[in-house]
Amino acid sequence: MKNYIVHDAWKVIEKGFFAQNNKISESLCSIGNGKMGQRANFEEQYTGATLRGSYVAGLYYPDKTRVGWWKNGYPEYFAKVLNATNWIGIDVQVNGEILDLAKWKVIDFYRELDMQKGLLSRSFIAENGKGEQVKVSSRRFLSMRESDAGAIEYSVTALNFDGNLRIEPYLDGDVFNEDANYDEKFWTEISKERSAAKNTGLLLMETKKTQFRLATAMQIDLLKNGQNHNIELKVISRDKYVSNVYQTEIQKGDTVTVFKYVVNAASIHFATETMVEDAKLILDRIHKKGFEILLAEHIEKWKEIWDDADVIIEGDVAAQQGIRFNIFQLYQTYTGEDERLNIGPKGFTGEKYGGVTYWDTEAYCLPFYLKTTDAQVARNLLIYRYKHLQKAIENAEKLGFKNGAALYPMVTINGEECHNEWEITFEEIHRNGAIAHAIFKYINYTGDEYYLAEYGLEVLIAISRFWKQRVNWSEDKQKYVMLGVTGPNEYENNVNNNWYTNTVAKWTLQYTLDGMEKVKSKHPELFKSILKKVKFNQFEDTDEAGAWFDIIDNMYFPVDEVRNVFLQQDGFLDKIIEPVTALPVNERPINQNWSWDRILRSCYIKQADVLQGLYFLENQYDMDTIRRNFDFYEPITVHESSLSPCVHSILAARLGYKEKAYELYLRTSRLDLDDYNNDTEDGCHITSMAGTWMSVVEGFAGLRNEGDTLFLRPFLPDQWEAFSFTIQFRSARLKLSIQHKTITIENISKVNVSLVLFDEKHIIPAGETLKQNIEGSVIAL
Repeated sequence: MKNYIVHDAWKVIEKGFFAQNNKISESLCSIGNGKMGQRANFEEQYTGATLRGSYVAGLYYPDKTRVGWWKNGYPEYFAKVLNATNWIGIDVQVNGEILDLAKWKVIDFYRELDMQKGLLSRSFIAENGKGEQVKVSSRRFLSMRESDAGAIEYSVTALNFDGNLRIEPYLDGDVFNEDANYDEKFWTEISKERSAAKNTGLLLMETKKTQFRLATAMQIDLLKNGQNHNIELKVISRDKYVSNVYQTEIQKGDTVTVFKYVVNAASIHFATETMVEDAKLILDRIHKKGFEILLAEHIEKWKEIWDDADVIIEGDVAAQQGIRFNIFQLYQTYTGEDERLNIGPKGFTGEKYGGVTYWDTEAYCLPFYLKTTDAQVARNLLIYRYKHLQKAIENAEKLGFKNGAALYPMVTINGEECHNEWEITFEEIHRNGAIAHAIFKYINYTGDEYYLAEYGLEVLIAISRFWKQRVNWSEDKQKYVMLGVTGPNEYENNVNNNWYTNTVAKWTLQYTLDGMEKVKSKHPELFKSILKKVKFNQFEDTDEAGAWFDIIDNMYFPVDEVRNVFLQQDGFLDKIIEPVTALPVNERPINQNWSWDRILRSCYIKQADVLQGLYFLENQYDMDTIRRNFDFYEPITVHESSLSPCVHSILAARLGYKEKAYELYLRTSRLDLDDYNNDTEDGCHITSMAGTWMSVVEGFAGLRNEGDTLFLRPFLPDQWEAFSFTIQFRSARLKLSIQHKTITIENISKVNVSLVLFDEKHIIPAGETLKQNIEGSVIAL
C-alpha cells in the first residue's frame, strides 16, 4: 500500500517527482471521454519507467494465443486493446540537449488531475548538466463534448539562460503493446499529410488483420510571451511519423507556448472513404473554437454528469476523494452513447487483460449506470450482449454444447471468446448467471417489462439450455451436480459443485420459466414468434421446460451441517481453515508471493464467492443465514480481486457490521489510489469502481427495490459527518442526505414516489421532501 497521493476532495495530486511511482501515477491520472483515452504519459521524451498508452474504443487486434500446449476449444486469439497513435508527443531541446526528466535534475514537480473539470495539469522545474533551468507547465483534456478531439497547452520558460529552444509536436503511429504475445506491432501506415504553412499534420493508420483505420490529425499554434510567433518551421516525416519542428532563440524569462489540437477519427464511427476529410473538418472546427472555449464546453459536460452521479461525503476527505475518483473513471470510460461499446476492466488506463467485456459489466457496472443516468445506458449494455447471442451459441458449440445453448465469453470484444487460460475459459461459467441476473436487475429497477419480450427471453432460453447440458445426474447423490468448474474465487480451479455456480444456474432456470409465462401472458404473438425462432421443444428434448423444472427441484448444493453454512464447493473443509490475520504481512498479497500450488491448497479466497450469491439473491435468505456465511468466509478472504471488497462492504452494512463495512469501503474506494494490491501501474480497476458507488448507496444507504417501491435502511459511518447522493428511479429523481440525526429525501421530479424507510411506508409527492430523524419518526413531509 502506498500513500503518496495528496488527499483532496476533487483532485488527484502528486507533489514531487517519484520516478518509482511514475507508472502508477500514469494510471491514476489517465483521461478519457468514452470514445478514447490516454494514460498520463509525459508530452516530452522520458526514458524512465513508463507505460505508453493511447487507446481508442472499439479498436482491437486478434493477437494469436500463446500457450504451452493447445486444447480443443481454445480461442485462437486474445483480443488486444490497442495502443494507438501517440498524439500527445511534444519533444523539447534546450541548446541541443533533449529535455528528459529521467536524465535532468527535477527541482520541482506537480501533477494534478482535476476530476471536477476532467483536466490533467502538470508543472515542473528541471535543470540540465550545465545548470540551465526550464519551467514547464501543461494542461490537457479529451473533450467530453467534442468526443473525437483532445487539446494540449504546453509552455516552456527559460529561467536562467539565453539560447536556442527546439520544440517538436508530433504524431507517432510506430507504437506497440507491452503485452503483445509475439512482440508484434499491430499497425501499418496507409498515408500521411503535413503542411508547414498550416501547422498541421495527419497520419492514417490501419490495424493488421482487422483493418480498423484511425486518422489522427493535429494543428499547432505557437506563442512567445503570449503573442503569436512566426518562427522557422521544418516538417519531418518518416514511416508512421509526422512532426512540425519549431526553433527559436530565447532569453531568460521568455515563455514559448504550444497549443496542440488533435482529432482521432476511427473507422467504427466514420466511413473509410471520408474519414480523413472528416478528421480535417473536425480539426478546423475545434481549432477555431480555441483551447479555452473547448475546455469550457468540456467542463460544462462534466458538470452535467456530476449533478447526477456525485456522492458527497462530509468529514472524510480520503473517502470523498475515493468515491469521486471511481465515479470519474467510470464516466470517462463509458458514456452509454454507443451500444457497440462496453466497459473494459482497465478502461483507458492500461492494456492488461485485453478484451473489453467481462462479467464485471453485468455484476457491478450495470447497477451503477441504472441508478445514476438514463435507463437507456443500462439497456444498451444488455443489448450489447443480445447482439452477441449468436457468438455465445458458437462459443458453446466449440466446447461440445448444442441445440442453441449459449456460453457467453469470459473475455470478449466482438462476442467471441478470447481468454486463453483453460481454468477460466472452460470452467468459469458462472458468467452466464451474471448476464441473466442483469436482465432481472434492469427490468426490476426500470419496470421495462417489454425488454424481456423484445430481447431478454431469447438470451435467457439460450443460457438455460447451457445449464441443462452442463449439469449431470449423480446416481450417488441422486441429485444434479456441476463438475469441473471455477467459481468467482479464482484461487480454486476445477472444483465440483461450486455453490455459487449451482445457485445461479438454478435461479436462471426458474427466472427463464417465469419470464416465459410473463411474455406468453402479455405478448402471446411475440411469444410464439420467439419459440419458433429458438426452436423451443424441437430438439431431442421434447419437453425442455420439464427438464428445467427437474433440475430446479433436484440440484445439489454442498453445505456444512455443523457450521450451518453453504460450502464453497465439495471438499472445501478438507483445507486447513485459518484466518487471513494468520498470514505474515510480508507474504501479502499471496498471488505475488506464493506458488500457485500453495494458493490452490490453501483456504484463502480471492473474492466473494458464496457471498456473491448471497449478495445477488439477498431476498431469498434470512439475515441469520447471511450472517453465518459472512462470519465464516470474510475472515478467510484476502480481497486480492478488485471485485471483492465492495460485495463484502454491502453485506457487512446490511448485517450492521459498521466498522467492517467502512473498512472495506475505504479499501475498494482507494484500491488504486493507494495501490493496495501492488498492481495499479498496469492500469486502474475500472469495472470494480462501480462497486465503490454500490458500497455507499446499497451499503450505507441500504437502498433496494422491489418493483416500483424503494427500500432504504441507511446509517452514517462514525467517520463521516454526512453523505448525500442523487438517484434515478424509473421516471423519478431523488436526492438523499443522511446525517447524524436526520435523513432527508427530496423528490426532485414530477411523479410521486413510493418508498419504505426503516420498514415504514411513505409516499413522497412530486416536488416534496420527507425528513425523518434517525430513530424513525417523521419530522416533516
